[in-house]
Amino acid sequence: MTLDPFMEAAIQEAKLGLTAGGIPIGSAVVKDGIIVGRGHNLRVQRSSAILHAEMSALESLGRQPAMFYQQVTLYTTLSPCSMCTGAILLYKIPHVVIGENRTFMGEEALLKAHGVKVTVLDHPTCYQMMQAFIQTTPQLWHEDIGVEQP
Repeated sequence: MTLDPFMEAAIQEAKLGLTAGGIPIGSAVVKDGIIVGRGHNLRVQRSSAILHAEMSALESLGRQPAMFYQQVTLYTTLSPCSMCTGAILLYKIPHVVIGENRTFMGEEALLKAHGVKVTVLDHPTCYQMMQAFIQTTPQLWHEDIGVEQP
C-alpha cells in the first residue's frame, strides 16, 4: 500500500494512544498540505467521555475562525462515530479520509448526505491494530463505542 504521510501520522497517533494504555485510534488535521493538528483517543488517559481521536485532533487546533475548518482535511484511522461526525458537520470540514471502516462503520452516509467527501483507504495497519485491540480488550472497546459488551 502506498504510504500516505497524513494517514501515517494518524496511525502514529493511534500507536501513541495504545502505548499510553488507551484505545488505538488516531487523527490528523491537514491544511494546505501541512499537518496543523493531531490527536488520539484520550478517553482512558483523561477519563473523558468525549475525547475520541477526531475530537482530540480538533482540540489540538485551539480556537479557530469558522473558515479555517472549511479548508482542512481530517484524517482518522477509524470511521467517525456520531459524536465526531457531528463536529465534522458543525465545522463544515469538507473532506474526511478514513483508515478503515470494517471494524466500525460510523456515520459515513450522514457525512456524504451533507456533502462531505469521504475517502476510505481500507488501510491494513488500521484494521489489524483495531482487531488486535478488540481481541485483547473487548470491554474497553465496547465502552468507547457506547454499547454494552455482549
